[in-house]
Amino acid sequence: MSYSVERLFKIVVQYTVLIALAVLCVFPFWWTLVVAVSTEGNIFEFPPSFMPQAVSIDNFIEVFRVIPMIAFYKNSLLITVATVCWKLLLCSLAAYPLSRMRFSGSKLVFGLILATMILPSEVNFLVNFITLTKIGLVNTYTGVILPNVVTAVSILLLKQAFDEVPQDLIDAARVDGAPEWIIFWKIVLPLISPWLATVGILTAVEAWNDYIWPSIVISKPDDFPLSAGVLYLRGTYGSSTRVIAAGTILTIAPILVAFLFTQRFFMRGMDGAVK
Repeated sequence: MSYSVERLFKIVVQYTVLIALAVLCVFPFWWTLVVAVSTEGNIFEFPPSFMPQAVSIDNFIEVFRVIPMIAFYKNSLLITVATVCWKLLLCSLAAYPLSRMRFSGSKLVFGLILATMILPSEVNFLVNFITLTKIGLVNTYTGVILPNVVTAVSILLLKQAFDEVPQDLIDAARVDGAPEWIIFWKIVLPLISPWLATVGILTAVEAWNDYIWPSIVISKPDDFPLSAGVLYLRGTYGSSTRVIAAGTILTIAPILVAFLFTQRFFMRGMDGAVK
């Protein structure tokens, strides 16, 4: 009986902590949504109102009227898809030799890659911008995408994924005379699809939400991605918090919906990465 009570107490504590964390994570999004769909009431009252008053979509319509949201959506989609595809390709090509090929200096190379993780991404902005200026990629989507297609975190996750593939399977393919690129492309890569999905989802979220680097590289407003373009609402509607909140919701919603539909792949990949 005491065991049952103790177990019940642990379950209650666990669920209480999880619910509290869920509320903390959801509250900013919910409050922004309430502000975006409301047309009446004091936005900054305390305690805040958790339910919208005089619900309307006028603020969302105003966002589409003031700034070219459709063009911004297209720009963000192009940057995100290109970044995900190139990162999956290049990082998997970098991780596979580090995991399955033995060559002189492999540990040193991997250590240097991991060492870059201690540097904040902002440190690279100046060097990357000067490099892009020298090769003429400023004001291009290639300049936005290129610095983000290879990261140490992605290489680390994919290397761990390749480490999980049984060596006997690779050895059998080599004995049968399969070229290394066939082993990589048709045997090993399909086996790590959950990890690829995890890296792809993380990359998509990062690329979609990134606004500092695109706003540095691109100077033409019509070429901005959504995260950077929506900042124009701050200047146009500096005092209209409702319109700004509506633009924020329109920015968050696509990547949130995409994550909800792909979270099972993400969890499978993270579970394998933890193991």
